[in-house]
Amino acid sequence: MKFPFKRVVVTGIGALTPLGNNAPTYWDNLVNGVSGADFIKQFDATKFKTRFACELKNFNPEDYFDRKEARKIDRFTQLALVAADEAVKHANLNTEGIDKDRVGVIWGSGIGGMITFIEEMKNFNSGDGTPRFNPFFIPKLILDIAAGQISMKYGFRGPNFSTVSACASSTNALIDAFNYIRIGKADAIICGGSEAVVTEAGIGGFNAMKALSERNDDPQGASRPFDVNRDGFVLGEGAGSIILEEYEHAKRRGANILVEIAGGGMSADAYHLTAPQPEGLGVINVMRNVLEDADMKPEDIDYINVHGTSTPLGDVAEIGAIQKVFGEHAYNINISSTKSMTGHLLGAAGAIEAVAAIMAVMTDTIPPTINLKDLDPAIDSKLNLTPNVAQKRVVRAAISNTFGFGGHNASVVFKKFQD
Repeated sequence: MKFPFKRVVVTGIGALTPLGNNAPTYWDNLVNGVSGADFIKQFDATKFKTRFACELKNFNPEDYFDRKEARKIDRFTQLALVAADEAVKHANLNTEGIDKDRVGVIWGSGIGGMITFIEEMKNFNSGDGTPRFNPFFIPKLILDIAAGQISMKYGFRGPNFSTVSACASSTNALIDAFNYIRIGKADAIICGGSEAVVTEAGIGGFNAMKALSERNDDPQGASRPFDVNRDGFVLGEGAGSIILEEYEHAKRRGANILVEIAGGGMSADAYHLTAPQPEGLGVINVMRNVLEDADMKPEDIDYINVHGTSTPLGDVAEIGAIQKVFGEHAYNINISSTKSMTGHLLGAAGAIEAVAAIMAVMTDTIPPTINLKDLDPAIDSKLNLTPNVAQKRVVRAAISNTFGFGGHNASVVFKKFQD
C-alpha cells in the first residue's frame, strides 16, 4: 500500500541575488534579461585570471543588522537571514497560532564561512605566531550555523539542519523539507541556501581548476550557456529562501498558496570529481526520479530551469540527458539557464533557481538564456533554449535541475496549485 503522503505547497519566497535584493526585483531583472556580472569590488582582483563575478549590488549588512551583531556572523549567514526574513514575511508565517515545535529550518550551502576562515588565517599569519583567534571563529565558519541562526530568530523548534552537496546543496534542502512535511514530521519548513565565496580563495581556487570564464573584456557577456564560445562559469553570491507548508495547515491559516511542490529526485554520477558523466547517466536518472516521485509524465512538463553553468562539458551532457528522458516532447519544452544572468551561486544556486521556476509557473513566463549568440553545434538547434528574450506560455509544471562537484544531482518539480 502506498504511503498516504500529505500535499506540500509553497507559501513564501525570498531572494537576495546579483540581480536584486528581494524576490520581485530579482524576477523582474530575470525576465528582462539583465546580467549581474561586473568587475569584482570585494577585493583587488587585478592579478587574477578572472577579475569579475556576479556580486550583490548595494548590499550593506548594517541595513539589516546592528554593527555588533553583523560582526558575529559570516556573510553567508547574513545573506541567509535576509532571504529567510523576506520569505517568512511573504508567507506571514511567524504569527500567533503557529505551533513552533512543528516549524523547521533546512538550509544548504556548499562552502559556508569562507570569508571568516580567510580573515582569521590572515590575522594569524600577520602576527608573531601566537594563536589569537576570534571567539566567534568556529560558530561563524560552520555550515549548519545559518539554519541555527534562522531558527533562533523566529523560535522555530522543528527539524533543523544543513545539507551539503556542493552546487546541489539547496535543492537537497528543498527535497528534505518536502519529505519531512509530506510524511507528517513538520507543518512548515523554511528551506533554501546561501553562499558568499567571491573571495581571493574562491576566485583563485576555481581559476586553478580552469572552471571560470576569463572573458575580462566582457564580464556581462561571459556567462553564455550553450554558446559555442563559452569558456566557463561566472561565480556568484547570494541566497534564496522558500517556505514549504503542508496544504491543510496552509489552508487553515488562510495562507496565500503560490504553487505546489510535486516531487523531488536525487542521483549520483559516481564518475568524476568535477566532470559530468559523458552519457549523462546521473542526470537522466535524476530527472526520471523526479517525474516518478511526482507521478508525472514527461508530457506534463513545460519548462526546465537547467543547471546550465556555461561549461563546455556540462551544458552538452545536460541537454543530451533531457532529450533522452523527454524524447520528442523535449521540442515542446522551454529550456533556459538563468545562470546566464545570475552567475553560479554554488550552494545557493538551487534555491534561487527554484524561486525562478516557481515564478515561471505563477506568471506563465519563461526567463531567457542570455548571451546565446552562436549555438554549440553539439546541441540540437530545434530545442527551445529561450534565447536572449523571455517567452510567454502556459507553464503547468517546471523542473529545476542542480548538479554538484562529486557527482551529486538533485531536481525538484513545481506545478500550478489546484484546490
